[in-house]
Amino acid sequence: MTAVPTLPPQHGPGATPPADRRAERSTRPTDRSWSGRNREYDLLKEFVVALVVVGLLTAGLAALFSSPDEPQVTLTSWSRSTPNDFVATAATELDGTSASATYGAPYNHAPGAGQKIGPVALQHIAGVTQPVDAATDFVLRPLSGIPGDVALTTALNSWNTAPAPQQAAWSGDYDTALQKAPDNNPANVAAGNYGPVPVMLDRLLGLAKAGGLDGALLLQGAFFQTDYTKPLLFIADGTYLADKGNQEHLAGKQWGMMNETGNYPGQSWLWLYTFWYQVPPFTTSGNADALVMVVMAVLSIGLVCVPFIPGLRSIPRWIPVHRLIWRSYYRNPGT
Repeated sequence: MTAVPTLPPQHGPGATPPADRRAERSTRPTDRSWSGRNREYDLLKEFVVALVVVGLLTAGLAALFSSPDEPQVTLTSWSRSTPNDFVATAATELDGTSASATYGAPYNHAPGAGQKIGPVALQHIAGVTQPVDAATDFVLRPLSGIPGDVALTTALNSWNTAPAPQQAAWSGDYDTALQKAPDNNPANVAAGNYGPVPVMLDRLLGLAKAGGLDGALLLQGAFFQTDYTKPLLFIADGTYLADKGNQEHLAGKQWGMMNETGNYPGQSWLWLYTFWYQVPPFTTSGNADALVMVVMAVLSIGLVCVPFIPGLRSIPRWIPVHRLIWRSYYRNPGT
């Protein structure tokens, strides 16, 4: 028979004292490669402490150094901040002289030049894919949804029953007079035959200030209203959005493509793309977007083809930066 070794009793005569057992466990090697002392380790405690410390550091550093969270630019904020600019822009929408009304594809059939690469007019290839009628979409349709305003109803009836040349004369004359008024203030417009235009634009300003115009331009006939094309086009036709962009260092001449809101660094990997907008001929070209796109496409293709281009693929041998990085390996090439 094989003798079975007996363990020392835990209690009673001959038992190992608890303090000695703890000392024995702390000094007993648990791995053949480790001969030092062992001690208890609380992984859960470390996780909680690390989570709390990292969370506090993240919140504190974000509050001190993160970019500001600017409020959204809306038609409501625009009309309340610079009402004169809003009315002046609405007048250009009504007479068809705004940037949106004369942009061409993909919004309308206006004969705009658009972006080109040589003889190829990129902007007009797909045609009109998002139809926008500036006068109807930005002014007339939102006004038609305002109930209970007798003066507005009369003004809209006068506009809708007037022939197109008369509409153009009213809106064009009012737009011209508004541009000449001090600070484009409708209250300072010279007297003239403007028909129902002043009443219509005054009610449109009131609708925008009340917050109704944002919703009116988002109506798409679907449950979720997610297409902000028309509100953005309307806002971009004025000077308010551009001024806000310049204040926040987001203009193209301010390297805005790679900036966060304000003068904060953003996506630094975009520096090469936005760099071209800072140098001629891109700074003065009407086709800057298309030209930059072509330059970046050529550079990207060149980067992909570097291993196959004689001369370029030999640069690592001529400038052995990799040997400096992996110097420990190249110090003993035979191992």
